Amino acid sequence: MKISIITLFPESIEPFLNSSILKRAQQKGKVVFDLVNLRDFGEGKHKVVDDRPYGGGAGMVFRADILAKAVKPLLKLRTKNYELKTVLMSASGIPYKQSKAKEFSELDHLIIVCGHYEGVDQRFIDNYVDEEITIGDYVLTGGEIPALVIVDSVTRLIPGVLEKEEATINESFTDNTLEHPQYTRPENFEGLAVPSILLSGDHKLIKEWRGKKSIEKTEKVRPDLVQKT
Repeated sequence: MKISIITLFPESIEPFLNSSILKRAQQKGKVVFDLVNLRDFGEGKHKVVDDRPYGGGAGMVFRADILAKAVKPLLKLRTKNYELKTVLMSASGIPYKQSKAKEFSELDHLIIVCGHYEGVDQRFIDNYVDEEITIGDYVLTGGEIPALVIVDSVTRLIPGVLEKEEATINESFTDNTLEHPQYTRPENFEGLAVPSILLSGDHKLIKEWRGKKSIEKTEKVRPDLVQKT
């Protein structure tokens, strides 16, 4: 899989891509990360990429023509048998979910455009963006951190990236429930013991217990998820 990130600040993203699981995913040949510096497509001596909004208002807006120059070479890779999607990180996008991460992980190529400043010219969105995505109901200074959220959540779902692929099967949000509580050594910690059923060796009972605890936790912490089932 290939993931391209169009950003004004590639230096802020690169260290994260070259660490931990993302680094190993590249070494295994499971994913290729492509950082595209939007400034390279800017105009004039100062490589300008934005301008004042028509109609007035605070802040600056990314120019549609500059963004188009950055994304067009990538879109040329799209063919009938090459699944490619372009997403814009935007506070006004649809909420990002685990199901969307799974969908993105099955693409051949994901292009992520990092918004910045006051926003992006709507004409670029209309002509080139497949989806606008937000990672939460709050506003950040730019789309770089949200882009990394997408990259991390998608990469770990690519077959062969995690050593134990079953780790992605029974986890939070897979079926609108939160993951069950986890325990490890020591067996007793500050007066709290590991639930005895986890020490029983009875895998059927353990599975049932975990399912019950998963539902209990979801009802307590995220009742909104329960209403969707």
